[in-house]
Amino acid sequence: MITITIADHHPVITDGLSHILRNTDHEILDVIVDGNDLKASLENEVPDLVVMEIDLPNLQGLSAIKELRRSFPGLKIMIFSTHPEEMYALSAIKAGAMGYVGKTVDSATVLKALIQVARGGIYLNNALVEMLSNTDPSKNNSLAYRYKKLSTRETEVLNMLSSGKRNKDIAESLDINEKTVSTYKTRLLKKLDAGSLAELIQQARLLQTSDL
Repeated sequence: MITITIADHHPVITDGLSHILRNTDHEILDVIVDGNDLKASLENEVPDLVVMEIDLPNLQGLSAIKELRRSFPGLKIMIFSTHPEEMYALSAIKAGAMGYVGKTVDSATVLKALIQVARGGIYLNNALVEMLSNTDPSKNNSLAYRYKKLSTRETEVLNMLSSGKRNKDIAESLDINEKTVSTYKTRLLKKLDAGSLAELIQQARLLQTSDL
């Protein structure tokens, strides 16, 4: 029996996962709709797997993955998110998640990913696996290559900028000050070789719609 805790504030997702797992060797231990309750739930009972949306209220996105892994060594986390895999998956894996699945995939893919991660494997879509396997030096200056070099926090800031959030909004969301946000923007401009904030946002949106 594989035990699962779901951390997602959309009832339809919880219902969908319950349906997918029906008649399988999986048991849902708990459903969390607020990030403030997730750690307490895990302290009460650690499941084999946490299926988590990174936009869960009161959860600090990708940074929360690192914190959960520090607090609960060996915890397996699979991200099941509305955000495009091309923008967040690699950073999620770097932060400690063992799988990333977009919410546009079919039920069979979700179940396959759940089983693979619960057994200790890593799950990413084929396009990302192919990109990670690509060692062609001629592509080391591509936008995709530079994007892979971003830190978890830099990726979070970039995605928030691309969605139109202001420095103040980003600072509040990530629990950092506005000066730190400005520092991250400067780093992003340099790392992605962008000449302006508008160009930086354009690159971020290009990544969102590309297959890298």
